[in-house]
Amino acid sequence: MEWYFVLALIGTGIAAGFINTTAGGGSMLTLPLLMAIGLPANVANGTNRIAILLQNIIGVSTFKSKHVLDLKTDYRLAVPAVAGSLVGALFAVEMDVNLLKKVIAGLMVVLLLVVVLKPEVWVKEQVGKVEAKPSVMQYIIFFGIGLYGGFIQMGVGFFLLAGLVLGCGHNLVRANAVKVFIVLIYTVFSLGIFIFHKQIDVVAGLILAAGNMLGAWLGANFTVKGGAKYVRYVLILAMVIVILNLFGVFGK
Repeated sequence: MEWYFVLALIGTGIAAGFINTTAGGGSMLTLPLLMAIGLPANVANGTNRIAILLQNIIGVSTFKSKHVLDLKTDYRLAVPAVAGSLVGALFAVEMDVNLLKKVIAGLMVVLLLVVVLKPEVWVKEQVGKVEAKPSVMQYIIFFGIGLYGGFIQMGVGFFLLAGLVLGCGHNLVRANAVKVFIVLIYTVFSLGIFIFHKQIDVVAGLILAAGNMLGAWLGANFTVKGGAKYVRYVLILAMVIVILNLFGVFGK
């Protein structure tokens, strides 16, 4: 691999790791780059999971050290997400994801409006709504989110944040910590499926992961220090960019 591809993977990984940890959509940067260095779309999709896995190990450890994440209670929503991701990953090795882009973009436009028009919901913990044991509806929601995440990964952080904030009552700081943990757990399983189907490039994945891990550390620290108010601004910016990209504004 040429040296400039190595630098591009590391640099893009740093940006993606930061974006993924504070908001979501970092795979919008990494997937096109992995394909640009010559990987087929399905292999790029699988290879990206290596970086996601290692990135989220750093993110989880950082959030836990900052006492934002409580693994004794926050693990519950990972269970339906893992189940959904396994089903999604099985579809991902066979299907073309381009047909989903417009639908996903439309859903994200609605979500963006909620983030912009209802700022107080995302900034403050919703007293009385945060429960130790998730409801049946929350399990269903996170199974669906896991299904999407196992399928394509791109933008799954936005839907996880929506589920955690709107469905569970967390503020953005706590929601980001739980989101990173959930993605870590289900990525272990979805990555296994891509490995089984021989749809990963280990070298490219590890180089990309080096950048993602640094970006995740920076993003987790920014999230805790900046607080929900500033994380919301990053979320809005990231969502606007991803939506424009899904609608083809930046070209193919």
